Amino acid sequence: MKKMYLSLVVGVGMLFSFQSVGLAQSDYPTLNQMTQRLQGVAGNGTATLKSLTKTEGGKDVWVLKIGKGDMDNKPGIAVVGGSEGFHVLSVELALQFAEKLVNENDAALDRNTFYIFPNMSPDAYEQYHASLKYERRGNAAKVDHDRDGRLSEDGYVDLNNDGLITMMRVESPMGDYMPAEDDERVMVKANASKGQKGSYMVYPESRDMDKDGKFGEDLEEGIAFNRNQTYKFPIFTPLAGDFAVSQAESRALLDYLFEQWNIFAFVTFSPANNLSAPLKYNAGDAKKRIITSMLEKDVAINSMVSEMYNSTVSQKAFNQNNQGTDGDFFQWAYFHFGRLSFSTPGWWVPEVKGEDGKSSSSPEVNFLAWASENSVDAFVPWTQVNHPDLPNQTVEVGGIKPFVMYNPPFSEVAAIAQEHTDFILKLAEVSPKLEFHNLQTEKLGNGLTRITADLFNNSQLPTHSEMGEKSRWLRKVRVDINRETKDIMSGDKIKLIDKLGAYEKTTLSWIVKGSGNVEIKAGAAHTGIATLNVKL
Repeated sequence: MKKMYLSLVVGVGMLFSFQSVGLAQSDYPTLNQMTQRLQGVAGNGTATLKSLTKTEGGKDVWVLKIGKGDMDNKPGIAVVGGSEGFHVLSVELALQFAEKLVNENDAALDRNTFYIFPNMSPDAYEQYHASLKYERRGNAAKVDHDRDGRLSEDGYVDLNNDGLITMMRVESPMGDYMPAEDDERVMVKANASKGQKGSYMVYPESRDMDKDGKFGEDLEEGIAFNRNQTYKFPIFTPLAGDFAVSQAESRALLDYLFEQWNIFAFVTFSPANNLSAPLKYNAGDAKKRIITSMLEKDVAINSMVSEMYNSTVSQKAFNQNNQGTDGDFFQWAYFHFGRLSFSTPGWWVPEVKGEDGKSSSSPEVNFLAWASENSVDAFVPWTQVNHPDLPNQTVEVGGIKPFVMYNPPFSEVAAIAQEHTDFILKLAEVSPKLEFHNLQTEKLGNGLTRITADLFNNSQLPTHSEMGEKSRWLRKVRVDINRETKDIMSGDKIKLIDKLGAYEKTTLSWIVKGSGNVEIKAGAAHTGIATLNVKL
């Protein structure tokens, strides 16, 4: 049964109100500010704002549909933010894309439709603005993560009362952590093969309320959106849920997408990355019954789009090797939905080399070096605390502050958003585009006319991803000729074409009896519809 969606269209006056709020913004938006800005975009007239559902915490999950004319039959791009609650940058990039699209790039709507899901983790996102800040992933569902019959008894605890959840280190000859050689503030695992010996045990800042010797294993948060999808669903792991798509926000998004036949590509702002570095093809994994490698032709497309990304986005990735995690949305969009799917964190901590020209020993050391160079307050000094669960032991609390490694200072976001807007618009420009060429009509006598024309995909991209074609989920290109069946002496009144590659054509031919006009249409929702009018 189709769901009833809340539709929200706001007047132009709200747009002016939003612009004044936006000018004053100096930090990542609160949920209320985000909603006001979305309402401002909807006031443009080319956008419709809907709430797909409400989360366990009562927060709206919004979608903006932006376009002109027959939006459902124009190639669509879906832009997704907030797949991880701690990645607040992703929400701002999606928001600014929507604002720039309606205010500065109206021409892009002539050819494409855009679906923007700015924040898929609003419950977790809210922790950024809470009095106790920590990098939260899960929603507000009540979950017994350690399956001991009690809920959230081993969540984070602010042991040093600074309003931040960092780490705690415990001096122990049995510990497997040691201070990094190039920055003693950072704890790294000792490498026994190099003769190293640990001297600390490291845990998240928390208590052991159930006395099982573990810390922070039953968090006061529920299910993470980016672990709850169907591709490689990580069953029996924390934050994943009892079964795939178990949460309202996951179900509502997928229900909505399965009705949007015109989406041909996704751009997800998330920790995963296949844009600065494309995925690689693995022939063995691609031939398995359950495919776990991007297919060969789609890898070639990924490489082409990656080149487009790297020529548009000035910052180059450093130490970025996350190309997807089990249960995430980015991989679902490709492997289970058959669309081209691209993901980027949007920002990486730049590489900082020491005076000797060597790179840092770990991402954390590199980050702190960058933070020091850029006057970013990013570290809580290690401070000894009395821990009630670790009596007579030396316990210190400290470490890198939450959010700062994944989200740049807000002053840098405008430039990052502009480059990513430019990239998405470039991707839209190469969306599949069907055209008719080389029309010929030939009189055959006895009132018969042969019609011949080439159907051409005038794009660098094929009409279907290889995965979409293999899964048979994407609709085929359909060619219709609007004549009575008895008037078509040769050729199909309805013809289905599996796929047209980049700059590929197919020749169509009919023999038609009679005079007058003939209209021929060809396309699918995700390719757009080409129309040819023929006078017999």
